[in-house]
Amino acid sequence: MNYRLLGLLALFAAVLGVSHELFAQVTLPSVNLGLKSTDDPNEVVSAIKILMGLTVLTLAPAILIMMTSFTRIIIVLSFIRQALGTQQMPPNQLLVGLALFLTLFIMSPFLTKINAEAVQPYLKNEISQEVALERGVAPLRKFMFNQTRQSDLALFLEFSKVEKPKTRADVPTMTLIPAFIISELKTAFQIGFIIYLPFLVIDMVAASVLMAMGMMMLPPVIISLPFKIMLFVFVDGWSLLVGSIVKSFG
Repeated sequence: MNYRLLGLLALFAAVLGVSHELFAQVTLPSVNLGLKSTDDPNEVVSAIKILMGLTVLTLAPAILIMMTSFTRIIIVLSFIRQALGTQQMPPNQLLVGLALFLTLFIMSPFLTKINAEAVQPYLKNEISQEVALERGVAPLRKFMFNQTRQSDLALFLEFSKVEKPKTRADVPTMTLIPAFIISELKTAFQIGFIIYLPFLVIDMVAASVLMAMGMMMLPPVIISLPFKIMLFVFVDGWSLLVGSIVKSFG
C-alpha cells in the first residue's frame, strides 16, 4: 500500500513538473493604462472621439426610450396585461423585447436615413462631426414633430422663455424632446383607456352574476379571467393590438 501511495505521489509530481514547463513557455501580453502628453493633434482628436463614443453608448438607452416610439408601445403593452389581469404573464422581459423590436420596425425608415446621410459619410471622412450630428438628429426631429401635440410644444416653449419660433427648424431639440415625451404619455394612456373598457365590462358582469347567486366570497376575477382570455384570443387580440399601435404612428 505504501509503494502504491509513493507511486501516485511520484506521478502527480511529474505531471506538475510538465505543466510548469508548458506554462513557462507561454507568454502573456501585458496591458498598460495611463496618460501621457503628446504634441500630435490627431492623437488628441482620437481620444476625444473615443470619449464621446463612450458617452453616447451610456446615453443610448435614454435616447432609445425618450426619442422613439418605445415609450408608447411599452405603456400600451403594460395596460393590456393589467386589463387581462394575468399578473406577470406575459413576463416583463417578453414585453420589453416585443416593444424593442416593434420600435426598430417603426423607426427603421428614420434609422436608415440616419445611417445613409450621417453615419456612413462620417465614417468615410466626408463630413465633419458637427454636420453628422446635425444630419443624424434631423430624422428624429421629424418623427417627434409628427407625434407631438401643438399644445405640449407651446407649453415647453413658454417654459423655456425663448423667442417664438417661426418654423420647426427654429424649435430647440431640448424643448422638443420633453414635449414629445408628454405627448406620448397622453396618447398611450388614451389607448390604455380604450383597451380597459371591454375587459371592465366582463369584470362587472361576472361580479353582478356572482352577487345575484349569493356567491359573495368567490372573487369575481377567478370567473372573469378565463372569459377575458377567451375574448382576447377569439378576436386575435395580439394582431389587433400591434396593428393598432403601428397605425397610431401614421
